[in-house]
Amino acid sequence: MKNIFIINGSHPFAHSGGRFNDTLFNNTISFFETREEFEVKYTQVGENYNVKEEVEKFKWADVVIYHTPIWWFQIPFGFKKYIDEVFTEGHQNGIYANDGRSRTNPKINYGTGGLMHGKKYILTTSWNAPKTSFTLENEFFNQKSVDEGAMFGFHRMNAFTGMELLATHHFHDMEKNADVPTELNNYNTFLNDLVINL
Repeated sequence: MKNIFIINGSHPFAHSGGRFNDTLFNNTISFFETREEFEVKYTQVGENYNVKEEVEKFKWADVVIYHTPIWWFQIPFGFKKYIDEVFTEGHQNGIYANDGRSRTNPKINYGTGGLMHGKKYILTTSWNAPKTSFTLENEFFNQKSVDEGAMFGFHRMNAFTGMELLATHHFHDMEKNADVPTELNNYNTFLNDLVINL
């Protein structure tokens, strides 16, 4: 039995209603709940949550699945607040012990004090930007991938806790040219391929 913790980092704000990430979140819950080999817990960061209970979910999980839209090239402010609160509560309580350094040699081993070794995470992001803006020469992201560019800090954050990246899946051009049925079909194929490795 594998424990899956699913987090929807989306929440309504301005013109963003979060509908696609809600659909994706519910799809992921259903995908794992219909399989006997998985136990599922989940959180919607736009709703009320108990910080101590959220820490326990991270400690319980074998795999954490993050879903987030990208607003102004970063995660939504509500999701950032959630991470700040929950990870701080998890200091010396299952998420991280310290930053990994010693006072005798503070120049090395930064980022090695995580307590979630053996756990893995999956990240999905949804963008207004088309995929070509990351891949074509002279386009906006200078041929830097989502994971090497905008989400690099997010991946380092998870590495700091000791978690290992399992996979990423990015959704592009979701405001102007979204084909949600096709995107969900591709995503379910992605999940089916991953289940073999869980």
